[in-house]
Amino acid sequence: MVFSPEAGYKFEVVVEKGCTPENDPIWKLVFDLYKKKTDGFDQIVHVSFRAGTNQESDGIKRMALQGVSDDQADLLTGPVYDAAKALEGVATPTPQHKEKIRTAMSKVATANL
Repeated sequence: MVFSPEAGYKFEVVVEKGCTPENDPIWKLVFDLYKKKTDGFDQIVHVSFRAGTNQESDGIKRMALQGVSDDQADLLTGPVYDAAKALEGVATPTPQHKEKIRTAMSKVATANL
């Protein structure tokens, strides 16, 4: 899905499924933030959130099957977007930056469960 939370910015959210060597599923929620330039958009932040709990895996799987709920859309355009935008121009994210994004993405994954 593609969202445009404010003028000059957009982000894409993608659900990815991979497998472990034992063929167990690995669910990821990928968030890419783009900023408008004169000739298009440049990617400024990439977040790949890997589910770390069964609840997060179930939530991301549900997103793949049922789409993004209103609650998840609100979280993506609010806390996730804000945390990602705070990284604009930051060469090396701090542990606090990383934790803020991880927490926000986890809330998206587990919303509506």
